[in-house]
Amino acid sequence: MIVDACKLVVFRFLKNFTLMKIKSISIITARSVLGLIYFVFGLNFFLHFIPTPPSTGGPADAMAGGLFQSGYFFPMLKGLEVVLGIALLSGLFVPLTLIILMPITLNIFLFHAFLTPDNYWMGLIMLTIHLYLAWAYRKSYQELFIRQAAF
Repeated sequence: MIVDACKLVVFRFLKNFTLMKIKSISIITARSVLGLIYFVFGLNFFLHFIPTPPSTGGPADAMAGGLFQSGYFFPMLKGLEVVLGIALLSGLFVPLTLIILMPITLNIFLFHAFLTPDNYWMGLIMLTIHLYLAWAYRKSYQELFIRQAAF
């Protein structure tokens, strides 16, 4: 009877420990993948180590051309992507980094979904990873949803 109880306790502990370990590994992996995507593609803007696909014309090129014409937008955006990609890779300020990157991720998804529908998969992958990480760090965001702020 005591042996069976001990086996049950050990089994439950190992089961919970394994699930917690798998969960933490999946969070670290997702955070690293998203950080790597932002770091590599942000750095590519400055160093040009990935070839740029040929221009196809149409609304996607018109939008990108307009943003390039401003002169400040892409250097600022890609600089943020490099810095925040490093933050995700290093695990520093992850909840804040995810909040700052969410509008960028959403715009990447919407840009590809509506303007280049053949390439929507990258934006979908990024949005899925981002939403998973937001769910994983949801306890960090609870304070943001308090209706009345205390002084």
